[in-house]
Amino acid sequence: MGSPKTTTQSSPPFLRPLITLDTTVSHFLHTLFKPILPTFLLLLLEYSADFRFSFPVSLSLFLASPSLSSRSTPLILGLLLDLAIIGLIKLTFRRARPPYNPNMSPAVHADNFSFPSGHASRVLFLATLFHLILQNDDGFVSDFIKRWIKLEAGFVQLGVWVWAIITATSRVLLGRHFLFDVLAGVIIGVLEGIVAFLVFWF
Repeated sequence: MGSPKTTTQSSPPFLRPLITLDTTVSHFLHTLFKPILPTFLLLLLEYSADFRFSFPVSLSLFLASPSLSSRSTPLILGLLLDLAIIGLIKLTFRRARPPYNPNMSPAVHADNFSFPSGHASRVLFLATLFHLILQNDDGFVSDFIKRWIKLEAGFVQLGVWVWAIITATSRVLLGRHFLFDVLAGVIIGVLEGIVAFLVFWF
């Protein structure tokens, strides 16, 4: 597969070298790993981080019991905040997705655009929030994990971080996003996790 075409005509001149570099590196990574990594695995990661999956799960936790509802509020409000921020940025910048992006069915109009990656922001938000909650846990969350997952909270925390990093990386390897889209999503997600913890947890 040859180098992808870059559409930088509408971009400010000082950004065009960065966009060209971003496009070239992203296409190289996609081409390099596509024959190695099974597509079904990348798609599984995509579905696991989809808002249409994560939000119902968080809402179920909220409705499960009064003790869980107060602790899942930062999760629900943070996911809604992430959806609004990512959608607004996408509609502002309107960066086209990679031309080698496999067929996909965008859920909303903003999903037609690439910058920033909503999946990357979402998984890093979840990992950051979960990390901060465990670090300041009064024992309830740790006990809940031990009771229902049968694992130590530290192992689950590590698993969440690994899942988040692999999922964010898979957005480039699958061809859904450019590298800079994912990096921007990662930064946004971490900041959202901190804000959700500081504002909603306390």
